[in-house]
Amino acid sequence: MSIAQWRDRIDLLDELLLQLLNRRAQCVLELGKIKKEKGQLVYSPTRETALLDRIQNLNKGPLSKESVKAIFEKIVAECRDLQEEQQ
Repeated sequence: MSIAQWRDRIDLLDELLLQLLNRRAQCVLELGKIKKEKGQLVYSPTRETALLDRIQNLNKGPLSKESVKAIFEKIVAECRDLQEEQQ
């Protein structure tokens, strides 16, 4: 494949990632509504640790477990901020 073809493939994957991230964010907002109704806190350190552990264990590379953890820490933090803004 040519550089242009690889870049086209990457662009498509970026679009898919964006769609999935926004779908995840929508789920987080719905979860936030339930938490608010039940009087629960947005931040759940136990849940976040479990999520990060699970993602790292699912990772088959080529990204390192540390890289995957850092990416998901940012995703989780941004989604947590969405929930907090909603409260």
